[in-house]
Amino acid sequence: MKPRSTLFIAAAAFLLGVALPALIVWNPGGWTWADRWVGRQPRGTHVKSGQETAKPLWTCGMHPQVIEDKPGRCPICDMKLVPVKDSGASAAISSADKKERKVKYWRAPMDPNYISDKPGKSPMGMDLVAVYEDEAPAESGIRVDPNFLQNFAVRTTLAEKGSIPVEIRTVGTLGYNEKNIISVNTKFEGWIERARVNYVGEPVKRGEVLFEIYSPQLVTTQQEYLAALEYVEKLSDGGVPEAIARARSLLESTRERLHYWDITEDQIGELMKTKRVTRTLKILSPVSGVVIEKMGDSLEGMKLNAGMNVYKIADLSTVWAEIEVFEYQIQHLRLGLMAHVTLEAFPGRHWAGRVIYLDPALNQQTRTLRASVEIANPDRRLRPEMYADVVIRIPEVSGVVRVPREAVLRSGQRNVVIVQKAVGLFDPREVELGDQGGGYQAIRRGLAAGETVVTSSQFLIDSESNLKEAISKMLGAKQSDAGETAKPLAPPHLH
Repeated sequence: MKPRSTLFIAAAAFLLGVALPALIVWNPGGWTWADRWVGRQPRGTHVKSGQETAKPLWTCGMHPQVIEDKPGRCPICDMKLVPVKDSGASAAISSADKKERKVKYWRAPMDPNYISDKPGKSPMGMDLVAVYEDEAPAESGIRVDPNFLQNFAVRTTLAEKGSIPVEIRTVGTLGYNEKNIISVNTKFEGWIERARVNYVGEPVKRGEVLFEIYSPQLVTTQQEYLAALEYVEKLSDGGVPEAIARARSLLESTRERLHYWDITEDQIGELMKTKRVTRTLKILSPVSGVVIEKMGDSLEGMKLNAGMNVYKIADLSTVWAEIEVFEYQIQHLRLGLMAHVTLEAFPGRHWAGRVIYLDPALNQQTRTLRASVEIANPDRRLRPEMYADVVIRIPEVSGVVRVPREAVLRSGQRNVVIVQKAVGLFDPREVELGDQGGGYQAIRRGLAAGETVVTSSQFLIDSESNLKEAISKMLGAKQSDAGETAKPLAPPHLH
């Protein structure tokens, strides 16, 4: 064979064995038959998401809008980033789609009042975070990530119609029943010769001797009484009826004078029986109780003028609890309301009381109203100056919309509840409050029975509402002044 033929054959074999397969694999013309020949998917077709491999993504549990392609920390709260669930093909596609989303504005991570129309740094030196146009929910309210709700144990309950067991809880100090304080004095002049009760706090019984007094007036009156009694007895044996009547009239007038001087019937009877004038007269206690006040350190030998108070005796069969009620509770307070009283000194025991007195005016410093609760004290266990816990029972308010008390956010200027409109969608709503009691708060206006309200973590959701409100205000400011790239606004209204 000729050398030229051999060279031609060798070149043809090289092209068929090496060059042609390489050309088919390369497929510079994009031939479909070539891709099919080597088992490759034709160009221009999309890879199924289940077959696509993508780089794992990382996000913040507190701020799901933060997505990074590598581990690290959140630029907003500095929490450790966690892997995004199913961060394969679907995550890659969502990441690719996110790059195509239109940025509405940029905001500072730590200051929602600072926004800009281009990337940059916040006044605190942090990178601005992009806010996209499609992030606003179609329905009005606050959109909260479900992971947030789970992490912070956000609990909800239904507003319902029911009754409010209103009650007033307060503390009081026990004191004497002012209606049962008796002053012991004399209506004549004299000298105390012997004192039987000598100190404050000493218990006395009704009819017990307090002191013995010498009084010339009493001696003279006793003598006059005995003389009138003797005259009546003499005339009764056969005297003239008119004289007997005059004698009896004199006897009665003398007897009445002794009564006016607080001489008891028993003492007058003893005088009639013995027909002997006593130099001193015993003054008896008019009530049972304790001595709460005494005129002097030493009573024996003291001269008394008419009307001088020697003792003050308090009857402890009932005591008063002096309480103070806040101004907003006065609307429920009435005379005659029953009260439940307990004391630390007697665990497990309780006493029944009744509101018997309301002060006509409020205390200007404390803005409270003073009231008195009368408490029966048959065994005399309650003592003045003890502290008592008092609960005043009020008739229930029925047929009202009520929620748990912790569901209401109070700012001093307004009251707000967080209403759940859908899963992850919340609406802060201002309400008008009514009565409260038993752990419930009545809602007069702003909430209907059957609506779902948040009973925990409201402050976190309300902070998010502050953020949305601040952004709305900032957007309005940017429209009015388009020339500024970044403009901090006044702080948003706090809830």
